[in-house]
Parts: sequence; C-alpha cells; structure tokens
Amino acid sequence: MSVHNNVKRVTTHVLQEMKRNNEKISMLTAYDFSLAGIVDKAGIDVILVGDSASNVMAGHETTLPITLDQMIYHASAVIRAVERALVVVDLPFGSYQGNSKEALTSAIRIMKESGAHAVKMEGGREIRESIERILSAGIPVMGHLGLTPQSIYKFGTYTVRAREEEEAERLIEDAHILQEAGCFAIVIEKVPAELTAKVASELAIPIIGIGAGGGADGQVLVLHDMLGINKEFSPRFLRRYLDLYTEIKGAIEQYVTDVRSGDFPNEKEQY
Repeated sequence: MSVHNNVKRVTTHVLQEMKRNNEKISMLTAYDFSLAGIVDKAGIDVILVGDSASNVMAGHETTLPITLDQMIYHASAVIRAVERALVVVDLPFGSYQGNSKEALTSAIRIMKESGAHAVKMEGGREIRESIERILSAGIPVMGHLGLTPQSIYKFGTYTVRAREEEEAERLIEDAHILQEAGCFAIVIEKVPAELTAKVASELAIPIIGIGAGGGADGQVLVLHDMLGINKEFSPRFLRRYLDLYTEIKGAIEQYVTDVRSGDFPNEKEQY
C-alpha cells in the first residue's frame, strides 16, 4: 500500500517512509489561506511558505527584502487552511546567517506564532551550527543547496550551479553535512540532473528538486509559476499547468464590460 495514500497527516517521518518506498514527494508553495486550502485538498505532500512571497506576493526583484514578521503572517494564513500537508516555512534572509542564537530565536517565533511544522534554511557547512541549535529545540529543519536565492548577490546570476567538479563535490559534501546535522530533507535547486541523482542515491533523507532533474525523491515548484499567473518567469524546468493570467484577465475584462453596459447585476442578481 502506498504511504501517501494511507496518511491523514504528512509528517517528516512520512516523507522518510515515502523515500524508502520509492514514492515521489510532491511539494508546492502557498502564501495565503484561500490557495493553500486548494493545494492541500488536491493532495500535495508538502507546502512551502517560501520567501518567494517576496517576489510573487510583494513584487520585489529578489527574496532578500521579506521580513520574519511577513513570513509569519503568510505562514499563519496557510496553516489555518491546511489539514493534511506538512507545512515548511523559509527562514528569511538576515534571520539566521552568522548567528546561531538569532537563528534559534527566528525559528521559535515561526513555530510559536504561525503553528508551522518545520523551517527551511539555505546553505551548507556554514550554517551547521545554526541548524543544530534549532534542532536542539525540537524544530525540524529542511536544507537547501545548489542555487540559493538569498545569496544571489554573491553568485551574481540565476544560472545553473555546480557544473564544475569542485562545486559539485562541495555540494555533495554539504548534503552529507546537512544530513549528519539532522535535516529531515534537502531542496536542491538548479543543478545538473546527474548530480541530483547521485546525492539522492547517497543520502537516506529525501532530496526535493527544483530544476534539478527527475532523479530527486520529489519535486517543488512555485504555485504562481505553475498556474501561469506569472508570465515573466520562464525557465526550462517550469511546466505551466494552467494559463491563469489569461483566464483571470479575461474574466475581469468581461466583468468590466458587464458593469459598464448595465448587464451586471441583472434582475436575478438583485434583492
């Protein structure tokens, strides 16, 4: 019997079981009550309250500007809608880097004030101390390697990471370090498919890919991208399942026309 069909609530343990059972893990972002409820009812395993809210909800160019308070606001809204999925929340830029005490305080605030189930952090060996400190408080941590958008000014580009052997070896080492530190899963973003498959085969914990090939134990996309609400972002790895931009715009144009012509409201739509 498949693991994901047999659980009322997805936990970190369930994800480990899914990997052992060779069942792929599905993960999407959500940032608000209404859409999170739909995503959850559709049977998603993991909902990421991503710092990508900085881009898709607030219109910033990068993920850097979003604050811890704003992440807690989004996470609280999502949690109220979710009954089955595991909800993971990004620790935003500046809330954990270089200071393990501040990292713990940030993670505790997310868990207490939003009711989320886990946090996600970008980076490898350089954040090990922060990961261990957060885990010591009983808070599950998901890692994130490869293209780490919070470090975009260091990289200078959103191109594929770890093509060269040295960077690939470092990513493999970092993945092992994150597993040893106690992470329950790792997101790997925008690296060659062969590298992702190698990491997934070497590690006992689930590897969730985004633009990282089919060899990962699961996949994650940004909800607004895969629904076609965003038109500007078109990387090779993105599959658009709908063209909601066109559909929503068309519906609103029709509404405007109906209001202007006096067609809305009609007699049946009045008291």
